[in-house]
Amino acid sequence: MTDLEGLDLAALDRHLRDSGVPRDGELRAELVSGGRSNLTFLVFDDASKWVLRRPPLHGLTPSAHDMAREYRVVAALADTAVPVARAVTMRNDDSVLGAPFQMVEYVPGRVVRHTGQLEALGGRDTIEACVDALIGVLADLHAVDPDAVGLGDFGKPTGYLERQVRRWGSQWELVKRPDDPCDADVKRLHAKLAEAVPAHSRSAIVHGDYRIDNTILDADDPTRVVAVLDWEMSTLGDPISDAALMCVYRHPTFHYVHADAAWASELIPDPDALAEKYARAAGQDLHDWDFYMALAYFKLAIIGAGIAYRSREAGVTDETDKVGEAVPPLIAAGLAELA
Repeated sequence: MTDLEGLDLAALDRHLRDSGVPRDGELRAELVSGGRSNLTFLVFDDASKWVLRRPPLHGLTPSAHDMAREYRVVAALADTAVPVARAVTMRNDDSVLGAPFQMVEYVPGRVVRHTGQLEALGGRDTIEACVDALIGVLADLHAVDPDAVGLGDFGKPTGYLERQVRRWGSQWELVKRPDDPCDADVKRLHAKLAEAVPAHSRSAIVHGDYRIDNTILDADDPTRVVAVLDWEMSTLGDPISDAALMCVYRHPTFHYVHADAAWASELIPDPDALAEKYARAAGQDLHDWDFYMALAYFKLAIIGAGIAYRSREAGVTDETDKVGEAVPPLIAAGLAELA
């Protein structure tokens, strides 16, 4: 297609040519995913394929769609054990597409978003081996020395957990409904989290949104990860919080946030098993695990509320109601962790 909302192909073509990116033939594109989070487009000409990401068209919230951050970390990780797509170009302003964007090379492979796609990988042994590979990549990411790859200033090395608690509490105020019935419980969990922040934590590069559908698997060997995607939430932070969020995404309520989500399937090991696999792969003791899980439930609940907020802004009422159903049980699960 040559006419897609949110993607001005003529302007992008001029930008690519001005930036020295080799081109061959007419520039075309397809929308891969969009609406709830960043828009993702497959852009191609007669010789090359790229993937372009830009913020959603409606309901932006502060710092949730940072193109420069995503592009920088992908470029920095190019020569590490963490598989990423090659960085191509980025603009962190609206001069080309009317919004920031970043573009990387297209990586062929298999993206597993839904339970049917997960089942198609093979039997339980294959899925278990795939999960082991995914967790191994996350452990590899957390083992990267930020200074060695030029990411020593990618975030503040101290106070990450306090900032997370504060940030997601502030985000709730932006996305909640007027007179939201969850407001009291959200604020109660927020207060408990603020009181329970561990005194000490380790710093590493964190993905911030890690699960199977934010990766590309080898088309022929699903036990091999060929690229990690969706880095807009990445920063320097506590790696155990990254692992906890991965485990919380396994919770059944994640189906409300992402319908028929592969990572919430019963074919994926339960959160305790995922945590044990990560601890073994990373060689890390999961201290204060209850706090980290509670924080992850809190974060996922606010993410769900944010999706519902953007749907309300776009007038998609059915989707708003469905996603909003995820918030109460997630907040309740977080409170139970700190009971």
